[in-house]
Amino acid sequence: MYEVVNKHKNKRWRDARFNKDHNAERDHYSNPVFKNLEQPSVLWGRHAVIAALNNPKRILSRVFCSKNNRSLLDEEISKIRSKGLGSIPELEVLAIHELNLLVPSDSIHQGFVIISEALQEPNFNWFLEKNKATPHFTLVLLDQVTDPQNVGAIARSSAALGAHGMILQSRNAPKLDGMLAKVASGATEYIPIFRVTNIARAIRKMQNFDISCFGLAGESDVSINNTSFTTRLALVLGAEGTGLRRLTRESCDQLVSLPTVGHFSTLNVSNAASIALYELQRRKTA
Repeated sequence: MYEVVNKHKNKRWRDARFNKDHNAERDHYSNPVFKNLEQPSVLWGRHAVIAALNNPKRILSRVFCSKNNRSLLDEEISKIRSKGLGSIPELEVLAIHELNLLVPSDSIHQGFVIISEALQEPNFNWFLEKNKATPHFTLVLLDQVTDPQNVGAIARSSAALGAHGMILQSRNAPKLDGMLAKVASGATEYIPIFRVTNIARAIRKMQNFDISCFGLAGESDVSINNTSFTTRLALVLGAEGTGLRRLTRESCDQLVSLPTVGHFSTLNVSNAASIALYELQRRKTA
């Protein structure tokens, strides 16, 4: 087992990435850096880290970067501190091989890593009540979409294309850090993301607030191009392969499909979300 010396703490820890039985999503938390942190949230990648630094709601524990990125982060942190947006720990510069030990194997951190407390999850009921009079209101609900790259990509599209929030199922959704946050390019810091126990119940709750729920289903005969959308709506997407579950389908106000051509009609769920969100945004601005 390969070992690396942490020059800043004068301690050694094992680099478990060289163990063929390594679980990439767990073993990096054995690093002593995470000691005494109950639920550490680890983010990496330039855009995810800078967005997190600019989020005053995020409680930061450690901020790391490579030598080449020090001047960039020093400048960014100075701007944030001058605005009084939040408390940021002193920047710590590590060698690339030491940064590698803070993240799962094969993660592309770009020389940026931060450790923080997990963001406090917003209250879904409070959010719906707060926005009950918002005339143009769009939500994205994911029915057991578990791939963090897909969830991250959908979060990025949701933030860029005008969605006001995302809803995930608490039992089968990935953590809002790591790979998900990197793919989202910082979107998880800007768009509210909620976790609910029961998807069908969440749909009924939204409907009680005059939010129509449109499920995206490839087999639907109704094209999104021919659908009259309400101004307050939720776009409901199912998991890769299985799509929307039966009870989710039955709970939606309407099922719609994307117009595809030829014999190849399947789309990745994150691509489907982007296309549907673009169509909704296009209609708002038309």
